[in-house]
Amino acid sequence: MQNQHFLRGMATVNFWADDVAAARDWYAKLLGVEAYFQMPNAEHPAYVEFRLGDDEDEFGIINRAYAPKAMQPGPGGAILLWHVDDVEATLEKLQAAGAQIYDPITKRGESGFVTASVIDPFGNVLGIMYNPHYVQGHSV
Repeated sequence: MQNQHFLRGMATVNFWADDVAAARDWYAKLLGVEAYFQMPNAEHPAYVEFRLGDDEDEFGIINRAYAPKAMQPGPGGAILLWHVDDVEATLEKLQAAGAQIYDPITKRGESGFVTASVIDPFGNVLGIMYNPHYVQGHSV
């Protein structure tokens, strides 16, 4: 069966930071992985990128100076939810690293879906979720 969807999958999610090097270092420590790409260089990056998760999804951090002109200051907009195996433990880890609760742990119905989100130290919303459908599609 051929996939007929024109949105074929998340290619890259981008976060914004005034200090890209500080954001890179914070996420590298949190994630336990170094950025694999840095532009123009590691000393003064305007953009860095990590590969994360089962599908090695791209997670980029861009200097806020390059944000779309219509972008409003502060957190807002869409929330990308990253699947995690334990929402509560992940939320605790994020808070211990300096993130602030944006949306607390919320059970979504009776099917096992649980979400939460935080604001990272750079003003971005990072969503986490336990998603039974993800688990079914990514069994190890």
